[in-house]
Amino acid sequence: RDFNERCAQCSEVNWGLTDGGRFYCRSCHNVTERTREVVNTDFITNSRVQTISKGSRQQEKNDGGCEWYICEGFQLVLKKQAEALEALGVCPQMKDEILCNFWRCYLQKSKQAYCKRPAGETVKALSVCESSTDVDSDPERPSLLHLLSLSESEGDLQTDCSFASSVSKVSESTSVYSGSVDGSLYLMKNQKEKLRMTMPMTLSFCYMALLWLREPITLSELLRFVVEGHIPYLNVFQHFPEKMKLCGLDLRIFCVESWPVYEEVFNKMHELAAFLDLPRFPDITDSCFLHPDMLCMKYLMEANLPDELHNWTCRVVKKIGIGEVDFLTLMPGNKSTRKVKYDVLAAAVIVVVLKLLFLLDDHYEWLLSEFAEERNKNNTEGGPYFEFKKWYEVVKQSLDAEQKKLDEERAKYLWRCEKPLFYSVKNKSKVLKRRQMVVNLQNQFGKLSGSVRRAEKPNPSSFQLSWSEENTDGSCFHGHSLKGVLQEKCGLLTAMNPDYWLCTVKLCNEKLCGHLAHYREVEFPQSYHFVLGLFSFLLRIQPSYIHDEVCMIEHKLFNKKLYKKLKYNTVLRK
Repeated sequence: RDFNERCAQCSEVNWGLTDGGRFYCRSCHNVTERTREVVNTDFITNSRVQTISKGSRQQEKNDGGCEWYICEGFQLVLKKQAEALEALGVCPQMKDEILCNFWRCYLQKSKQAYCKRPAGETVKALSVCESSTDVDSDPERPSLLHLLSLSESEGDLQTDCSFASSVSKVSESTSVYSGSVDGSLYLMKNQKEKLRMTMPMTLSFCYMALLWLREPITLSELLRFVVEGHIPYLNVFQHFPEKMKLCGLDLRIFCVESWPVYEEVFNKMHELAAFLDLPRFPDITDSCFLHPDMLCMKYLMEANLPDELHNWTCRVVKKIGIGEVDFLTLMPGNKSTRKVKYDVLAAAVIVVVLKLLFLLDDHYEWLLSEFAEERNKNNTEGGPYFEFKKWYEVVKQSLDAEQKKLDEERAKYLWRCEKPLFYSVKNKSKVLKRRQMVVNLQNQFGKLSGSVRRAEKPNPSSFQLSWSEENTDGSCFHGHSLKGVLQEKCGLLTAMNPDYWLCTVKLCNEKLCGHLAHYREVEFPQSYHFVLGLFSFLLRIQPSYIHDEVCMIEHKLFNKKLYKKLKYNTVLRK
């Protein structure tokens, strides 16, 4: 009755007290930071105190934290990642609409929120802790951070906490082992059928939203931005609000000590799309960045290859039909369609074209280089002929330097975060003292050795290798001609090379062994291995995955000839 200030949210003067002793507005349920000191305890026991409909929290624990759930932690991670992608130029619609709806749908499908409580089960309603909701946001437009806190009526946001059956009965025991309410039960419960949330899955959510919007960011670029530190992933829990105490088993969930893996994020994205029952994604047309023709142009530039190769990549894409809308567009849950890795597919198309023109058998490409070198000595008109040998030497030198730089950065990376971590409350004081001692020693040794401060991370770029045509040293091959490897036949330019070697005659069952073909470096020419290694570095994936796509393209390209050969061999055996 003594608190007469107007509510900042609705300007009403109608205050009540929460269980934690804070004032809240009965009209709009806005909770203030003001608390009331109660001297007479009879006042509380005899008066009727109304509480917020979303479920009260045990606000202040012994360590000054508040109750929070694992899904709230992942929600904050997604929010930070979405904000980082917006800073990189992604459409703002991704965070507040696309990713927001995907996350809501996941919470509902996994029965963590937006669902009715199971009959006869006493559980707590989820709500976002107050310290994490104090952000500037349009109240009429729900942002990702407010997903669990927005409700227009009582009981609108309810959960069965399937990861923690009857959480209220075991919250005291779990708090000893984790800072969250359901940390230990989250790890104990088998949630394979419900697609339990993990840190790599946060990147799957982001990639799924990017794919829905057809943003010009491939999965390999997304993971590279993560490794370079432009998108929060490693030690992202450092950005959690102070009241969300992270310790014990929570660290096994949010503390990541390995780089994200392409295949894991890619497969989880497809599992998520099917789990959420999403409709057909927007069409990938020839004007989209993810179309093979567009990506081939990008990778040709980055690999320092002649621009004329783009005509050949387009011909291969059209010939085997991998540029069709139905082939490229994601249809969740459709097991008959192949999962398309857009960046890997484009790189494989370029490899196939190089094999068509230069054979890449450690012999023919060097003969063509000698021929082109002789022609360039006497060539005074037009652009220079493309020399495979010279291109190999220039690109290998640059690639080795970048690979060495990358290996050094990974070796020097400090996996331990600046924020101290402790697995139990008892060891907290020891960990803090030890951490402070380490920091002091590092500072002292740094002053004595005169160590240089770590350089700031470079600005994000879609290109890892850059080649300028303005260079006079001839290190850029974009404008070089393919006349030395082409001949005109029936009005069309065809390859002088009439031969082609297949990586494999018969494809493996991808579902059984995980690959369409097995790749062993010693079994293939060095030129082929070098080209695979180049694109493997650009995409930050294993060469075997590019080799799989190459085999798939070859079998589509030479399907009739392979069928006749296999049929002929079968007849001979009989």
